[in-house]
Amino acid sequence: MNKTRTAGRTVGGLRTLSLQAPAVSLLFLWMIVPLAMTVWFSLQRYNLLMPEMTGFAGLENYEYLFTDPALWSAMGTTLLMVGWVLVITVVGGTLLAVLFQQEFFGQGIARVLAISPFFVMPTVSALVWKNMMMHPANGVLSWVAESLGLPAVDWFSSLPLTSIIIIVAWQWLPFALLILLTAMQSLDEDQVEAARMDGAGPIAIFFFITLPHLKRAISVVIMIEMIFLLTIFAEIFVTTSGGPGLATTNLAYLIYIQALLDFDIGMASAGGVVAIILANIVAIFLVRMVAKNLES
Repeated sequence: MNKTRTAGRTVGGLRTLSLQAPAVSLLFLWMIVPLAMTVWFSLQRYNLLMPEMTGFAGLENYEYLFTDPALWSAMGTTLLMVGWVLVITVVGGTLLAVLFQQEFFGQGIARVLAISPFFVMPTVSALVWKNMMMHPANGVLSWVAESLGLPAVDWFSSLPLTSIIIIVAWQWLPFALLILLTAMQSLDEDQVEAARMDGAGPIAIFFFITLPHLKRAISVVIMIEMIFLLTIFAEIFVTTSGGPGLATTNLAYLIYIQALLDFDIGMASAGGVVAIILANIVAIFLVRMVAKNLES
């Protein structure tokens, strides 16, 4: 009897492995081939403007990259963008989720309108903000400032990084709202009602009941957003092109400059490896944070 069961499990395991092997192999090749090519090119002298300069470069590309002030500026800009967008979307999404959880006339329509910016393509969003909202002469924000007797602001010249943060936060705020509003649906109303009967006010209910309930959802929002925010590109390309100077050049846009403007494939590949390492460090930190929240 035991031998039959063992044999059955072995055969079943082999069948399962044979069914999984093609998909796992394809996924492995899908990931490992581009990664291997990026690492290989990062160790080569490969500049399209100087095709005669080829050969193995070793760590020269990395040495030049880490001594280039543009890399550290881009990494700092990347962290600033990610940090501020996360703060705006998490705080704003939490407050909006609490607001939209309340009953009011037109609640369904308001929810749809609040979530709709997330479905706008980044390029379209950047163009709308550049030409319709933040334009120094014809923009809505300039019209509001002039109506209040204030001088118009040339956002992309005087406040370039702030402008990018506002655009990206506007895009990702609906995503945070969607996740947190969904989490709000499972909040125990009996617990909230009991707290009210005990004399707890709205602020106490928010900090001691609602916020702890949203802890896991907030962790998920932070993890998903941070992965995507590390690769912000379209908004920068359409609006500021990384300028003025390096004011809005993040790591993704720096790699674009090296690859498609300077045609230095080796240097761009080295930058790509640095970006992969940074993304993995962030991912490990976030996965541990989410795992702790799920355990608690």
